[in-house]
Amino acid sequence: MSAAKWRLLSFIGLLACWQAIVVIWQPDMLPSPVEVALRVWQEAAHGDLLANLFATTKRVGFSFILAMLLGVPLGLWMAYCRRADLLLDGIVTVFMNIPALVVIILCFLWLGLNELATVMAVVINKIPVIVVTMREGGKSIDFKLMAVAKAFHISRWRTLVDVYLPQLYPYLLAATRAGLALVWKIVLVAELLGCSDGVGFQLGIYFQYFDIPGILAYTFAFVGIVILLEAGCIRRWEISVMRWRQ
Repeated sequence: MSAAKWRLLSFIGLLACWQAIVVIWQPDMLPSPVEVALRVWQEAAHGDLLANLFATTKRVGFSFILAMLLGVPLGLWMAYCRRADLLLDGIVTVFMNIPALVVIILCFLWLGLNELATVMAVVINKIPVIVVTMREGGKSIDFKLMAVAKAFHISRWRTLVDVYLPQLYPYLLAATRAGLALVWKIVLVAELLGCSDGVGFQLGIYFQYFDIPGILAYTFAFVGIVILLEAGCIRRWEISVMRWRQ
């Protein structure tokens, strides 16, 4: 059985367990998967779901790209420069342990209730995690292999592509997956507190009305987008760059 079929089987098993819980215990606060799927269809038909998904996806994309562009080089710099590592290690530790909610509130107070504040709050929360991951990746590089490439007069470009980056790809993949998972969760909190659209904003409205089917509909709709992104982009990239492991 292929890997895709195993993953599909796991999703089917999860839905089956969910449906079994609803049928056996009939909890008042847990709708069935069919109810949630019907609610997704209704929200999509009205147009609100697609508009809010687009707003959230846009914020997640901008925040994720900016955090990676800043966090990856900073982490590698700390890995190769001891003074930079000693200087910034304490700062990174502090920002890693500041609650995301505090950063979001401060950004809204300092920058206003706008897109810039939302993106900056997410980026500030995400960069320390990327920095730590890439710093460990940079420190794990085997420079003896680089020396061998130099001894055989391999060009710098080929050394970068065939020797250096393959050792770094597992950490880049880890930073990407962890980054995407963390960024969209923080974006939802920011939208809940200071935005007038997006999935987080809509979840806040449904929370006030105890609308559990609506909450789950928006949640699984966005999770579906993340799963498609994982399967269509990140997993394909992983197969491409990690082919040497097979």
